[in-house]
Amino acid sequence: MTEKSYARSINLPNEQIFRNLNNARCLALDIGGSLAKLAYCSRIHRRMSQVLDRNESTESSPSQHIYEVCEEDEYIDRLHFVKFETKFIESCLDFIQQKLGDSLSQNKTIHVTGGGAHKYKDLLASKLGVVVEKEDEMSCLIEGCNFLLKNIPDEAFLYQRHTEPTYKFQGVSRDIFPFLLVNIGSGVSLIKVESEDTYQRIGGTSTGGGTFWGLGSLLTKAKTFDDLLELAEQGDHREVDMLVKDIYGGAYSSIGLSGDIIASSFGKAARSPKKSEDQETGFKEADIARSLLLSISNDIGQIAYLHAKLHSLNKIYFGGYFIRGHPLTMHTITYAINFWSKGEINALFLRHEGYLGAIGAFIRGAKEEDTRGLTWGENLAGSSGLGSYHKSHPWREKKNHSSTFEMLELNQLDRALLPCPLLLDQQSYLPDTVELTEDIAAREYWLECFTKGVHKTQEQAIKSQQNHPDAMERAEKFTAKYIERLTELKENPCAYGSLTVRSLLDTSSHYLQEFMFNDPYLQLKQTENEHSLKYLAEYFQELERMDFEDRQLALAKGVIAGNVFDWGAREVTQIMETQSFGFKEATEKLQERPWLFDDFDAWLSRIKGKPHKCAAIFVDNSGADIILGIFPFIRDMLSRGTKVILCANSRPALNDVIYNELVILVKRVAEIDPQINEAYSENRLMVMETGQGSPCLDLRLIDCQLVDLMNKEETDLIVIEGMGRAIHTNFDACFSCEALKIAVIKNRWLANRLGGDMFSVMFKYEAPRKIYANTT
Repeated sequence: MTEKSYARSINLPNEQIFRNLNNARCLALDIGGSLAKLAYCSRIHRRMSQVLDRNESTESSPSQHIYEVCEEDEYIDRLHFVKFETKFIESCLDFIQQKLGDSLSQNKTIHVTGGGAHKYKDLLASKLGVVVEKEDEMSCLIEGCNFLLKNIPDEAFLYQRHTEPTYKFQGVSRDIFPFLLVNIGSGVSLIKVESEDTYQRIGGTSTGGGTFWGLGSLLTKAKTFDDLLELAEQGDHREVDMLVKDIYGGAYSSIGLSGDIIASSFGKAARSPKKSEDQETGFKEADIARSLLLSISNDIGQIAYLHAKLHSLNKIYFGGYFIRGHPLTMHTITYAINFWSKGEINALFLRHEGYLGAIGAFIRGAKEEDTRGLTWGENLAGSSGLGSYHKSHPWREKKNHSSTFEMLELNQLDRALLPCPLLLDQQSYLPDTVELTEDIAAREYWLECFTKGVHKTQEQAIKSQQNHPDAMERAEKFTAKYIERLTELKENPCAYGSLTVRSLLDTSSHYLQEFMFNDPYLQLKQTENEHSLKYLAEYFQELERMDFEDRQLALAKGVIAGNVFDWGAREVTQIMETQSFGFKEATEKLQERPWLFDDFDAWLSRIKGKPHKCAAIFVDNSGADIILGIFPFIRDMLSRGTKVILCANSRPALNDVIYNELVILVKRVAEIDPQINEAYSENRLMVMETGQGSPCLDLRLIDCQLVDLMNKEETDLIVIEGMGRAIHTNFDACFSCEALKIAVIKNRWLANRLGGDMFSVMFKYEAPRKIYANTT
């Protein structure tokens, strides 16, 4: 490659790939023979929409609004990983030096792991002017693996080549130990990991990726590792390998061997028609490559299984250069583990396994600078997905498309996220009701639905920043990027983990934030909150005039009617934009009883008995939903002696009420109503943030302080409100306490699927569940 073409290939992505590099700190590198991974942390500056309590505002003139809306500076830490070919390392270092300049000297040290840590030490020192701190490769791999498994949902997956979906993601769990990590590079290392700091290499083999590449180079004309894998993809190993049926004419049933089992790798080559050293054997190179891949994969699989069995480990994660997400490689490893373990153990792979070493090196460096616990969440708008390997997108197309650069971005979160303590079984809980990779009809509908709806989101984004001259340009970029992602997901649904309505909504939110639309519905929420608050005192009085049973039905209907006001539902948006539509009209739109899911009578019977100790209520929309629906509902609970925790999003999503807004709304309602005021002042009414920024609810990852409070108050009732939180997610969730799931179905397609129609009602009351021990 000439110097000119070399520079062009590295300069082509530059700013899009090495994002926010100009203020990077705490650099780390993992340098392999073929691929290098750069890690750095950058401080991201954003102008964020905020709400301020009018009573605490510094403005001299009194405000007519219930709270002030303003913009403030916000700084967040973002962790970037960039994967590139090692042959580009010198140009990448030049680019880093150009961007960081003198600030590199402030970093002083760069943490480096991998085989290239020694080879490129002098180059790193001379180019960047920093001290190179070499980190132990094995320790970095373990630290990186632990980090991904604990922090990234859908990081681990099973690969099922001949089923749909091909990828089966395993969710996120805090209980990850013990496990076996099989790192397949040039050779193979097997590492038993028992805890964060306890691990040991328990075995390995010299027959690994280097063996595949080396022998493949001798046996075929393939020049690169990728060329060899491409050959293997096209080959048929049965032309080269000797099968059981080639020896016995069929299966060897008495010892349990089917006829298609490989009896001898390359066994047919011994009977090759080759007569001299100069004569070709007649075997196709693709068949040879396939046989070689299977031979090595089967041996690695058997060795891994035997070590796992010996050490009583039932989780095996595979990673390393040999894997790299290649379908045939994952298939052969999966087949080998399944064969030797007789289906007892699964082969698990990682979406971001190529970053293990770089993550570990970064964490080691970050620990020296920052003693706080680091908690991160994936930035869906800045990360690459798994490659598309469908028949219409063969692997060679993926390779030619661009395998030079890949990215992973993580945003640092304020506090740790933990599983909800009210879940019946944290390990088996999955938030999403429908996995779109498994349901083709649902996938096609929702991808088309979000594609059609993106322009409405664009309009709202522009409207929210009318005084910003570049708002239209940024909104158009948001639309283009989101549609590009939706198109990618149509072709490769598993590219970013589980595909669900939740993930589609969250991806939209991440792209909005990426283009500086932090809270497009902020002013709209303020207007709706103020409008609803005008009617609250009168509504309280109306409820007090009712007898107990009528009031309870009215309160339930109020929560349901308030939930209609959802700017994320296209059909409702069209009604609200074209008609005079208020709380009364919403009540009239509701389905008559019996509702589609109607447990109201059971709920009524329950609340006639002993009051609950504490209710955790996960709220949904601003405006009529929170003010005319939820506040009357909790006021009645408080009057019966039940403590209430209102749980709101930490970050904006559609027109959902967020924590900062809800704190102010509680104060405004307290000014209207003595009961709310007393409960709030006595800490019987508490407001907490969930740690999330989604219209849906993932109870695997909620704010640690909310978890502590739930435990402290002995919470015995959970209320989940809204279509996103109670239908798209948590519809099937089981809890160890009582549960209420309340929503209006505001999507006609979904309503019909559930056996109802537009504005059908779900009011599900569930008694506490129990886990019964298996006595068989």
